[in-house]
Amino acid sequence: MTIARLAITTTANREEAERIARTLIEERLAACVNILDNVRSIYRWQGAVESADESLLLIKTDQQHIELLRERLTELHSYELPEFLVLEVAGGSSAYLDWIAAGLR
Repeated sequence: MTIARLAITTTANREEAERIARTLIEERLAACVNILDNVRSIYRWQGAVESADESLLLIKTDQQHIELLRERLTELHSYELPEFLVLEVAGGSSAYLDWIAAGLR
């Protein structure tokens, strides 16, 4: 069984989200990426309160790939400071977790 992780980021639009997702899958840094469109983000940036419509990416990977994933995401992303949060997966179906591991090999 793999030590699964869920990485989260947002992108400026659907096109960028799909480009990043496909690259991460093709390079086997992620087993699956879900794209959720029409996410409204409100945040503080450089001292001002901003808002933007974004796409949210839920990236399924494992602990072994996290650092390479972070580096590659930073290279691919249009934002000066891309969101990159990593959540530990406490459990799940063993078959699905095995599928994640297989997708990263």
